[in-house]
Amino acid sequence: MWLHEAMSAAQRPPETEAPGIVRWDLAASAAARLTPPGPKMSARAMRAAVDSMRRHAEASVDHVHRITGLEAARDLRDSTVLVVDRAGWSKANAQAFQVLMEPAVEALRRRRPEQFGAAATALGGTATAMEMAAVLGFLSAKVLGQYDPYAGMVSAVAAQRHPGGRLMLVAPNILTVERELNVEPEDFRLWVCLHEQTHRVQFAAAPWLREHMIEQINELADSLMGHAETLGARLTEAVRSLPGRGSGAAEPRASLGVVGLLMGRREREVLSHLTAVMSLLEGHANFVMDGVDASVVPSVKTIRRRFERRSELQGSLDRFVRRLLGMDAKMRQYSDGQRFVSTVVGTVGLDRFNRIWEAPEHLPTEAEIHAPERWIARVLGPGAPPRSTPPAPEPPGMW
Repeated sequence: MWLHEAMSAAQRPPETEAPGIVRWDLAASAAARLTPPGPKMSARAMRAAVDSMRRHAEASVDHVHRITGLEAARDLRDSTVLVVDRAGWSKANAQAFQVLMEPAVEALRRRRPEQFGAAATALGGTATAMEMAAVLGFLSAKVLGQYDPYAGMVSAVAAQRHPGGRLMLVAPNILTVERELNVEPEDFRLWVCLHEQTHRVQFAAAPWLREHMIEQINELADSLMGHAETLGARLTEAVRSLPGRGSGAAEPRASLGVVGLLMGRREREVLSHLTAVMSLLEGHANFVMDGVDASVVPSVKTIRRRFERRSELQGSLDRFVRRLLGMDAKMRQYSDGQRFVSTVVGTVGLDRFNRIWEAPEHLPTEAEIHAPERWIARVLGPGAPPRSTPPAPEPPGMW
């Protein structure tokens, strides 16, 4: 059986716990209760599916090394592979959010206790936890796999258990989608694993990347929480700025979801940088997925075609929730990022593209994601030799 990590009610702290910004334990346990369990199958079939997914996660390492040309991918197996259910994914992500948010929470508590009190009052630890649970519960039924680079930061035990992070494969979702698409299960599972293992390789090739992301996320979180006293006014402005209300001038911000509408100038600058980095990471992973052919995944063309068609058939409610959470923006990261990677590799070659993992200064800006020639000129110099290799075609997005 795949791993189930939902917390029981007995494990939750009592309601008399001191108020905070988010009750992360409650968010995890509530998300576990809010998500549907997934397809039913026998214990024998479950074990066979788990073994298959683990096997493909292992096999994908060599393919990622060959396609990316990154030495960090050579025999890289230091990350833990977990085949999880939806509740397990929700708990893991609640832990990741806590790792990312708590430094900003503690800094606010220490430096500005009055504002911390205002934030705790405005947000409410329990209310915010339930909102987080609703988000995690929704996403837990959508995500096929995820590489979590922050897993080792949860505790000292986690640091020993997950030194290279953890790669999670959400078994119920993979099984559901492969059945919906009516594709070869073994091929589809390897296809998913290629994407997630690429994320592991990215962080191995750029060992500074995890801390850089944490620093940026902390700055964003600290800024947002440090202005809790204006939360009500900003929320009112955000609602008035939603598409279909007023002039529509705020639609670029609305594409980032409701949270994006609450941001000031500096916050949007940090978010722009994070968006560019995520576009790079997701686009590069899709580039790797597109680098496999029928010799690796025999039915890859069928998988791509049917997966893309599936994304076009989302119901109206599903599309609304995705827009509310900014997930439309995330899906664009896949296509925008892959166009960037394909164009740069096709222009200067894979070796020169891989300089992108050398330092934070080599990361693309959001403008450069949409104009790859600017990144080439800035990082590689105006004399970077052209290359006649055509860019790879784009596969559909992948969670």
